[in-house]
Amino acid sequence: MAPPVASAKLTLSCPLYASDFDPQDHNFLLVGGGGGEGRSGVGNKIALLNTSRKQTISNIVDIDLSREEDSVTSLAIASSTSSSVIAFAGINSSEKDQNAGKNEHFRSFRLEYPPKRRTDGRDVDGGAQEYKGQTAPLGRASLFKPSTGSKKETYQRITRLSRPCIVNGGQLGAIATGLAPEGEIVLFDAKTNGPRGPWVEARLSTGKGEAADLDIIGLNDTEDVPPGTFTVAYCTDYAVHAFQMTLKQNKPPEPQYAYSEPHPDTFSSTSARPKLRSLRFITPILLLMLQNRPDRQGADLLLLELSSHLNGRIISRKPLHKGIKSATALSVTHLPSFGSRHISEHVIAVAGQDTSISIFTLEHSPNPPFKSLKLRLHTRLPSVHPLQITSLAFSTFVPPSEPEKSALPQYIKLASTSIANTVVVHTLPLLPYPPPSSNSSRQRYVLTPPGRSESAQMTFSIIVATLVIAVSAFLLQAFVEIRGASPEYLGAKGWLSQRIHGYIAVPYVLGDHSSTSSIPTVIPSAPSSASTAISSFTDQLSSSPSSIQQQATSTLSDIKRSATDSPEKAKEAVSAALDAASSAALELNAASQAYSARGSSTVSAAASAVPSVASPVISPASTKYHHIRDLISRHHHHRRHETPSPDKPIPNMIVHHDEESGHMKAGFHREGSGEAGKRFEELSHKEKDVWMERLQKAGVWAKEEGEAVLKGVFFGGAAQMVGQAVG
Repeated sequence: MAPPVASAKLTLSCPLYASDFDPQDHNFLLVGGGGGEGRSGVGNKIALLNTSRKQTISNIVDIDLSREEDSVTSLAIASSTSSSVIAFAGINSSEKDQNAGKNEHFRSFRLEYPPKRRTDGRDVDGGAQEYKGQTAPLGRASLFKPSTGSKKETYQRITRLSRPCIVNGGQLGAIATGLAPEGEIVLFDAKTNGPRGPWVEARLSTGKGEAADLDIIGLNDTEDVPPGTFTVAYCTDYAVHAFQMTLKQNKPPEPQYAYSEPHPDTFSSTSARPKLRSLRFITPILLLMLQNRPDRQGADLLLLELSSHLNGRIISRKPLHKGIKSATALSVTHLPSFGSRHISEHVIAVAGQDTSISIFTLEHSPNPPFKSLKLRLHTRLPSVHPLQITSLAFSTFVPPSEPEKSALPQYIKLASTSIANTVVVHTLPLLPYPPPSSNSSRQRYVLTPPGRSESAQMTFSIIVATLVIAVSAFLLQAFVEIRGASPEYLGAKGWLSQRIHGYIAVPYVLGDHSSTSSIPTVIPSAPSSASTAISSFTDQLSSSPSSIQQQATSTLSDIKRSATDSPEKAKEAVSAALDAASSAALELNAASQAYSARGSSTVSAAASAVPSVASPVISPASTKYHHIRDLISRHHHHRRHETPSPDKPIPNMIVHHDEESGHMKAGFHREGSGEAGKRFEELSHKEKDVWMERLQKAGVWAKEEGEAVLKGVFFGGAAQMVGQAVG
């Protein structure tokens, strides 16, 4: 994630259309704009701004232009010293002069800088100081051919200058028309400016398709071209042209087709083609292009590699953010390496129609082959201006002369202007690479340190996401196994001690069976609740003898049909099913006793499984004592399957009969708790008959179950009850 970006904002008195930093000092920014000719209240101006502070922008000096002429449409700083700067601007003459065939659109100015100690607007004593800078117009000229149209609308849309040539200091400039009947590009020597304008080197006609943008780069380190040679590239809506030229050459340049946007396929839904908006040189053979898709469907950045014959091929394409329907401006700056033949980084800014700015970085070698070139998004700045962004300008980065370990923090600045009269400057911190901790003798400054490629980053993210999902699924499966809600695949029940397992493994039951009121609570949720009960019932009867399974299957079918009709019918069906389950339990208990001598494991397993189903059975004879039957089943299960120990004695059951009310109460207690009563096997024959008759009338015991299920149950007086008493 990119670090926070400091920004400063200033609102001027007119719309702004152009901007440029001083190439020698990023503390000075030149902006221009205006309201045009004859618009009352909105003047035309060029302003020199101080951007030395990250949080504030101050206005140093203004050049107030005539309101009888057009606004500033393009701007570029030609040269600068420690005391002044010379700038070229595109400003049309008045409409009257244009109709007379005179349009001095090319203007040049000199602006004096304040003393260094007053850069921030304060003197040496800290007091406020208003600086009155000196400005002077240097010249004006008409470089374009006179317009032949009935309406004179031609203006200087583009002003672009190359960097001074290292060999001879030469500097090539170019301007291009806008709204002209026939497009034109004029190339001139930027070092020969005078009252009548610069020396024109060449003119190019672009026909009906005007230049959307152009750029110039010097071939300083190329051995097979003459010193002071430049490569110029310009784009129309659908094509890119390129050519080479030198200053003072005697023949006109011959532009070559470098790239042409192909026509859509015959079966495509639209016949429109993407339009080229801007272009910038990365290296003399690597060109960056900004392209808008048809019907405002988005924008893309394209990398075009030029051959020795200036023919190009697309080697990379980067779609912009989906919120950008079309792009409006592009700017690029270079972060030089410690050698011209080593990998370096370019920083790229793109403005969208949504007033956002996307900042990318591009790591590349100076010469081909260009392998795996990727535009990496550094950050996206949303809603930078209230209205449309008209220009972007990066400051020029000049590496410090002292060693990186002792140098001050380094920055580059990005300026943007808007038709809302606003200018915003973002300060982007740079990092030394490799880091100082690496003790490398060669360091360079980068905005984004080189890292994994996008494909490697995507692969890593997919692997991490897969591991997280797999671990989550493993833990979830282990949890549901421990809870008893899933068959065992992992054997997770054995991972925990018996004590901890007892706290976690809570069995899932269908409602509360403590009273008859639980039935209306469960039944109205039919058919979904009935379906859940049917599924659980089917699983528990799966190991029963075939005759009982057939009976259960028939009963379940009745429940399903009833559950889909109405809750009342479902209630009756469930009651019938519970009666059938009670009968099945009795048959299994009898079968268990009959075959116990033979050691029939199958019948024993079935008999031990069915009580858990039959435990909540409510006999039609008496619904108020259904809990006593449940307690008897649990008591019988404890006696058969648990081994008593001093630490964990087996709980016993006691049944008490209240002589006054005639009601029975039941509960569990631990041995040695001081209970009153006799075990069933200690009762006399007469007492056994009395108690068995009471249990039969209550519907909690049947004669077919045998007396074995009552062994160990206490009958008699009051005891320490644990459980619910039914009165």
